[in-house]
Amino acid sequence: MGRFRGKTIKTGAAHDLGRASADPLAHEDAKMMPGELRRVRLQDSTDRNEINNGSEPKGPLDGIRVLDMTTMILGPVAAQSLGDMGADVIKVETTEGDLSRRIGPRHSPDMGAFYLNSNRNKRSIVLDLKKREAQPVFERLVRSSDVVICSIRTDAAERLGLTYQKLCALNAQIILCHVKGYADDGPYGGQPAYDDVAQAVSGLAVMQSAVAGEPRYVPTIIADKVTGLQAAYAISLAICHRLRTGQGQEISVPMFETMVAFNMTEHLWGEIFVPPLAGTGYTPISTVARRPFKTSDGYLCVLPYTDQHWARFCEVVGDPALAADPRYATHAARQSDQMGFWNEVANQVRRKSTAEWIEALTAANVPFGLVNSFDDLLTDPHLESVGFWQTLQHPTEGALRMMTNPIAMSASPTSIRRLPPRLGEHSTEILHELGFGPDDIAALTAQGVIGPGPTTGEDH
Repeated sequence: MGRFRGKTIKTGAAHDLGRASADPLAHEDAKMMPGELRRVRLQDSTDRNEINNGSEPKGPLDGIRVLDMTTMILGPVAAQSLGDMGADVIKVETTEGDLSRRIGPRHSPDMGAFYLNSNRNKRSIVLDLKKREAQPVFERLVRSSDVVICSIRTDAAERLGLTYQKLCALNAQIILCHVKGYADDGPYGGQPAYDDVAQAVSGLAVMQSAVAGEPRYVPTIIADKVTGLQAAYAISLAICHRLRTGQGQEISVPMFETMVAFNMTEHLWGEIFVPPLAGTGYTPISTVARRPFKTSDGYLCVLPYTDQHWARFCEVVGDPALAADPRYATHAARQSDQMGFWNEVANQVRRKSTAEWIEALTAANVPFGLVNSFDDLLTDPHLESVGFWQTLQHPTEGALRMMTNPIAMSASPTSIRRLPPRLGEHSTEILHELGFGPDDIAALTAQGVIGPGPTTGEDH
């Protein structure tokens, strides 16, 4: 249903909002990629869970299967992004499940808010890869897949057989994306890393000293999310490469290097030259004066950035002569005296109410922005008008407020086809697709290779 703008959608017991194609059995003798094979096999079948029945455009990654072997946020964000683009994402979990399932408010023990926001458009299978009997299942999963994403450290991945060489032996065209703390070939390789660690080592925590007076973490898990999106970007490029050449490949996306590249885009500054023309740090934005400004009744972001903006701002405040003040008349002058410039803006902004400024700055075409709280965003009129928030009915968790993917594509749109799965919810379904019969599945369950279905009960 595209992006489901303005609609509330109720799903069936499997809370399946459509379904990507699946490979029933291994395809060693096929002369096609796994995704191509699945499309051919499903041409003559009708998927009972596909609500658009092919009448709506498919996402750009329709027909691609992704094994999500990750937990918490970084890897799940990457896999969810691919799922939004149409990929069939299978989340492979331990019997305990992703730790994020137990973080945040929840109706059910394994369906916490933290988990719900990064695991839509996925199916869940519980598989204990530490058991020898799990190998046939895992091997069939790899043979039927296009992409594997893992986030465990390299030594642990090697023990579980999650190496590119071993996966290639099963599927020569596989794409393996390994998200990790640091690149393996440096002295930090193999060290554990979380978002706080990445913020610290990448310089982001020290960057906050300019306003906090000491190193501080940014109050959002920025390193996890930025690196996750970078991983999705890299995987998409690897899929493009495989479509052109038939070659899979191994991808490494380290948090440390990703965040250094993210932070140093502007903060490398004078050190881009050898020898340097100045030190590191883009000083114009590293000042306590750069902030939302207090109006007579609230706060507002006001940004007269260009010379034209500044001249129009001075007209709005009724002091056109201020525009010619040599301290602020040009962009270069304002950059050289950021403290004085921003303090002048602050002095002007406090004289009017927020509503008065919105009216005046809109008319003058001077950039500004409301200072929203998270609660404000839930009813923001722009987000409402573009269908950013969607209320979807989960069969066990009730009504869920979900964010649509902000990327809009005219020919191959993103969509929400599945709501976040319960732990192991699709284990039997996936095993059937892989060619395992009822007796096989019963034996695997008895051996503890695959876990039980969803848990029940409430845990607040």
